[in-house]
Amino acid sequence: MREEGPLDSLIKALARLPGLGPRSARRIALHLLTNQDKTMRPLMNALQQTAEQIRPCGTCGNLDLSDPCRICQDPKRIKDSLCVVAGVADLWAIERTGAYKGQYHILGGVLSALDGIGPDELRLHSLLERVRENPPEEIILALSATVDGQATAHYLTDKLEDITDAKISRLAHGVPVGGELDYLDDGTITTALKSRAAL
Repeated sequence: MREEGPLDSLIKALARLPGLGPRSARRIALHLLTNQDKTMRPLMNALQQTAEQIRPCGTCGNLDLSDPCRICQDPKRIKDSLCVVAGVADLWAIERTGAYKGQYHILGGVLSALDGIGPDELRLHSLLERVRENPPEEIILALSATVDGQATAHYLTDKLEDITDAKISRLAHGVPVGGELDYLDDGTITTALKSRAAL
């Protein structure tokens, strides 16, 4: 058995990235090695700068150059609305729409018995403390429509109702914009019917 070299280590490291497998990792490694000046060195510099400069916000959990982050520091943000999301990618997705102008709190995941993720593994304590210290008027639980996401939303609702009178809401679930009923699964149609709104 041959000794593992730096190329093997690079391929293994790339294969651990989301959405990549060993074959994709080999193609990327080959591209990096054959384009060192144009691709590999700029990527190395970007990774090093990011690792040194980007940090989690102590208030909401977002990743930014400063702590607190730009969103938490922005005086134009609505202070009485708090949107709870599972991860930074969810915050970025909501921000991309430009439709929400309030504050955020990132949990760092969702409760999952199968993955061994309980309340202590998430940023639940800091959320409850934050709500106690600065009660918002509305808390939006923007969690996924998965079993784990819904379980987390129920757990949070119980905990939050014990400490605040804030309105607790969830994102609407159902028919996506441009979606055709014939192509949707039964669960999505059922949820859409239960969450119907007056016109």
